[in-house]
Amino acid sequence: MMTIEANGQTIKAKKGETILQALTRAGIRVPTLCYIDGLLPSGSCRMCVVEVEGMPSLVPSCSYPVAEGMKIRTATPEILQVRKTIVELLLSNHPDDCLYCVRGGNCELQQLARTHGVTQRLFVGERTRREKDISSPSIIRDPDKCILCGKCVRVCEEIQSVSAIDFVQRGSRAFIGTAYDRGMNVSTCINCGQCILVCPTGALSEHSYIDDVLGAIANPGLIVVAQHAPAVSVSLAEEFNLKPGTDIDGKMVAAMRRAGFDRVFDTSFTADLTIMEEGSELVQRITAGGVLPMFTSCSPGWIKFVEHFYPEYMPNLSTCKSPQQMMGALAKTFFAEREKLDPRKIVSVSIMPCTAKKFECSRPEMGRDYEPDVDYVLTTRELATLFRITGIDPSAVEPEAADTPFGERSSAGKLFGASGGVMEAAVRSAYYLITGGEMKEYKIQELRGMKGSKELRVKIGELDLGAAVVSGLGQARRLMEELRAGRNDLHFIEVMTCPGGCINGGGQPIGADPEAVKARMNALYQIDRDAPLRASHSNPWVNRLYEEYLGAPLGHRSHELLHTHYQQRDVLC
Repeated sequence: MMTIEANGQTIKAKKGETILQALTRAGIRVPTLCYIDGLLPSGSCRMCVVEVEGMPSLVPSCSYPVAEGMKIRTATPEILQVRKTIVELLLSNHPDDCLYCVRGGNCELQQLARTHGVTQRLFVGERTRREKDISSPSIIRDPDKCILCGKCVRVCEEIQSVSAIDFVQRGSRAFIGTAYDRGMNVSTCINCGQCILVCPTGALSEHSYIDDVLGAIANPGLIVVAQHAPAVSVSLAEEFNLKPGTDIDGKMVAAMRRAGFDRVFDTSFTADLTIMEEGSELVQRITAGGVLPMFTSCSPGWIKFVEHFYPEYMPNLSTCKSPQQMMGALAKTFFAEREKLDPRKIVSVSIMPCTAKKFECSRPEMGRDYEPDVDYVLTTRELATLFRITGIDPSAVEPEAADTPFGERSSAGKLFGASGGVMEAAVRSAYYLITGGEMKEYKIQELRGMKGSKELRVKIGELDLGAAVVSGLGQARRLMEELRAGRNDLHFIEVMTCPGGCINGGGQPIGADPEAVKARMNALYQIDRDAPLRASHSNPWVNRLYEEYLGAPLGHRSHELLHTHYQQRDVLC
């Protein structure tokens, strides 16, 4: 540790950290636009400049290292004027449509303008204009609102290792685009939406289907059924200023009914179903000499990543559909038959923490007879917007339970929302499927937490199971390269597209800090700890579904409804 002075206050700094890091820890706020915690600083926006005694000019605090005895000032008239001018210059090439912008009221540029007293446009000149890209079913790009901070590029390349977007051209003509400046729909974008979470303006947003869903709800001739993913109930509360990690499952279900959904199902039910199918598939591959290691197939961004970059490993992907798609398939078959409904009159809506789910439901493999399993996907953010539109405050309603037959779930299914949760649920049931007995301790600590890469060796009967868990596709790429190099000690691998899993998905509330994400994860662990039903194979409604309709895991009807296939995609387009 070393001692430095900031605005006349003595503070402690760690050797090797930057001025920004030391100031932030001391509670001194310095504005930033291009900075991403955990990545090497780029120092491109210059919003974070500070004055260091003895230096001839202002320095970027995000990249300048601390030194013993350093004296820093963060809010001199010169510094404040520089920051204000930066904001004014950015606004000179920015649209004035804040009233209509998806990020209105939650825009970092707007907040900086307010903070620095920018009340009028001072710089006037020719504006750069580019066409909005609405080609992707998941993500909309509006280049007119881009301030070239580069955060989306860095997340896509350095965290997700996809590099679907980058800076194009130079100087005043520079913009961020895809390869050959084509639409996002034909790029290598895996639709994860992590770029949306870091974008400070409305340049990136999800492709919204709120109006389509409201239109379906208003149509008396349609039955609108909704499902909600495990991570949504522990993150939605933040949109209504409640403490991060607050589980409002029952209140959310009640609010969705008041919004007009005819049935509300819990996707955690089909997460249990996924474990039954995926666990049986793993056992079959191990005992019958199938392709190993087997990869989970719940995360659609990961699936597209394999299709683009590792097509030789497509046989390793589980053939199971994701829980979302399983629920959609059952809603238009089993549920429709049981309720004597025309499947074509059922509108299936998913509430997901993930923008890639919008892409997944549009895949031609995800349906039958040109009828999709899932019609629309709304993100956690969109559900909050839908509640506001319909005048519903979920925190003010009495909790209600999800509808049967897809409302009863185990806590293992709920764990799908966190990285490691699928593996933990799978190991619990694989142990039962292989040995016929139950694990003494369901909690598997090695698979828990925010670490991007986790591994487990577990003895199940005579089998020494090697398992790995990775979240974030940068971590996935490292593991895939190990497999390419000959690693062969793993049987089962869970991959989540987003760092930390669905709790940190691209459709979650914007502006959440790492502590809020951890709170969501801990809320799922709390649910599991307190639940009376903690294993997927013990879910009586899942077992009843097999007895009355599906037959057996990996059976003919299960294969027809709950399994799918994938396809190789071009890397360049």
